[in-house]
Amino acid sequence: MIDVIASEWLKLRSLRSNLYLLACSVAAVLASGVVAFLIGRGFDRQTLDERMGFPGNGDGIGNGIAVAYFVFAALGALAITSEYGTGMIQTSLVAVPRRQRLLLAKVPGLAAVSLVAGQVLAFGMHLAAMAVLGDRAGQLLRDGQTLGTPLSEPGVLASVVAAGLSMAAVTLIGLGVGAAVRSTPGALVVLVVVIVALPTVVKTLPSPLRARAGSFLIENLPLQIAGVGGGALPPVTAAGLLLAYVVAALTAGATVIALKGRRIKVLAIGTAATVLLSAVPAVAAGAPGSGPSSLTWAACADRNLVKEMRCASIEVPVDWARPSGREIRLTVGMLPAVGAQRRIGTVFAIPGGPGGSGVKDLSTYAGSFAELRERFDVVSVEPRNTIDKGVLPYDCLVSGPWIALPGSRAEYAELGRRNRQAAERCRAADPEYFDHMDSASVARDMEAIRVALGEERLSFIASSYGGVPAIAYARLFPGRVRAMVMDGAASPYLDRAQGMRSHERAFGRFAAWCAADTACALHGQDVGALWRALVARADRVPVPVRGEPSGTAYSGFDLKQAAVASVVSPGPAPGYPRWTQLAEAIRRAAGGDASGFAGYVRQATGSPKVPSFTGMNMTHCLDGIRYGGYEEYREARLAGERLLPNLAGIELWHPLGCAGWPAPVVNPPAPLPATGLPPFLGVGSWTDFSLSEDIVRRVPGSSALRYEGDGHALYNSGVSCVVAHVNRYLVSLRPPAPGTVCRPAA
Repeated sequence: MIDVIASEWLKLRSLRSNLYLLACSVAAVLASGVVAFLIGRGFDRQTLDERMGFPGNGDGIGNGIAVAYFVFAALGALAITSEYGTGMIQTSLVAVPRRQRLLLAKVPGLAAVSLVAGQVLAFGMHLAAMAVLGDRAGQLLRDGQTLGTPLSEPGVLASVVAAGLSMAAVTLIGLGVGAAVRSTPGALVVLVVVIVALPTVVKTLPSPLRARAGSFLIENLPLQIAGVGGGALPPVTAAGLLLAYVVAALTAGATVIALKGRRIKVLAIGTAATVLLSAVPAVAAGAPGSGPSSLTWAACADRNLVKEMRCASIEVPVDWARPSGREIRLTVGMLPAVGAQRRIGTVFAIPGGPGGSGVKDLSTYAGSFAELRERFDVVSVEPRNTIDKGVLPYDCLVSGPWIALPGSRAEYAELGRRNRQAAERCRAADPEYFDHMDSASVARDMEAIRVALGEERLSFIASSYGGVPAIAYARLFPGRVRAMVMDGAASPYLDRAQGMRSHERAFGRFAAWCAADTACALHGQDVGALWRALVARADRVPVPVRGEPSGTAYSGFDLKQAAVASVVSPGPAPGYPRWTQLAEAIRRAAGGDASGFAGYVRQATGSPKVPSFTGMNMTHCLDGIRYGGYEEYREARLAGERLLPNLAGIELWHPLGCAGWPAPVVNPPAPLPATGLPPFLGVGSWTDFSLSEDIVRRVPGSSALRYEGDGHALYNSGVSCVVAHVNRYLVSLRPPAPGTVCRPAA
């Protein structure tokens, strides 16, 4: 056999056509460079925000892979069809009568040449694409990938090597096709169909069939073998499938050349093809995924939700301390994975509030999750503390007493009495349910959903107050957390006055805008001094609201509470409509009429002054956002006055809403476990970065991404740079480098 292999190696070396073919493979490098040039040119013409949504070039090999495959497959086919075409096959068969032996003797030489040439070509295509893209290759895109992926990126070196190996596989497939067809033109036609026409047809199929079929194309197998995308198959399955293609092609070729007669030949080819096609699903069946889900998904009953969302329900105990007791039903929503990439798992979007519906949020912000759904299902829940769930009276939950800063123990006690009265009014409808609205219970509900989904671990995006149940989940079930994003998340650890210092900085930006822009009603005045004087005066003599009873008059504390939302969320530049409205409200209040504040507060809440919402307090108070008594409150108030010259008191709002609460704290702040958690990613704007950072700094290896602009729940809002970094982290589990900053699109 060694002599036969040596003879076939001599034939391979002596044929000039083989050298010409290998030289033609340089066209694949040129194709990679040309496509990269066109991509870079198109990229340069986009705005900064449009660039974030630009399709990436990956490792660059895909640009020329079809050319490379055709050249290498033709090399394999010509190794035997050229002998049939020249009649040399008769001489070869005289020397080697056993036809299968002759065919197999060609394999080592072809494999050796194509292995070396394939690696050279694969690295050449990659380096050509990266060189053409230059610095643009590092541009992060919304899907979490970069415009070009250098060898330093995880999995890229493996994908380039796998691409080179696949060229050797394609060469042997070409050999098998050539042996089966015995004609150079016929073999080339078959190869064009397999390498060019078939992928083109697959790309025209509707999703998700396109994604499923595309996973089995040879051109998509290298990325899947490297585990960095390309399709839905896991690496071992993709490698097995590529090997199956080679074995099937060589088996078909060996079968045909060993048989005589056209009918037998056709039968043999058909049998080999059938074996190959039946092997594909058998190999693919090895793809691992999540376990079986016990949830029954169907179209959502709420027709206001996006059409692609699916809904299910799950029953959980009202009281997790009594798991066999009374149960409540929660609605779970899912945006299913739709991409051609191998599904990684499930991302759980935890809603804020507290009191918001994650199902409605998931529908509202579905566009922000579009790229993430290439690799994940995205789910959320209508938590037990959703205010419009229907178990507790909605009108009661969206109302509550007006908060005034107590100046004495008696006033603190009176505030507690009014809070307790408001709570009892809502609690009367279902005391057991009302007393189990804490975030730890929400976290246990989330764990029940994980089990029902059949997922071993979940990835999370926690927005706003969703950070509190996220922390509870990480504390209770650390081994079930795959990744955790804290997006403007509330920190139960950070001193509330310290957390509000960002609001003071926002007030400084508002004052600076007024000084610079004539659209501000306070332009030309010292806004800070005017505001502080107004607040001090209103605390002595409240500012009346025109057309409202005297009890509606605004104290300085009321003015701050009404103003703070507009201070931190000015609206889009350059007009800053909420700052414009706030400046006018301040001007009118300084003139003795607080109706400017009362007007937009009523529009947002239905009340002329901001109420302490019972629907939020029923979770806050159980989570420990409350003072132990009047003395603790006084200390917090004095600390806030030292730190917050313009907005002191706003940090007291939520804890004061829990004074006198009828149920005890059941989910007090507690430290995260020292080990067992993956690195977290914190995200925050000017207003809430310090909150997210305070959480993630407690988990080793974590980092926080700062957005140099206004906003809250930035991922849901679709801020492209934030979406890109979060998606990259959720796919790769690598947080961005410490100090990474996102800036608003120009």
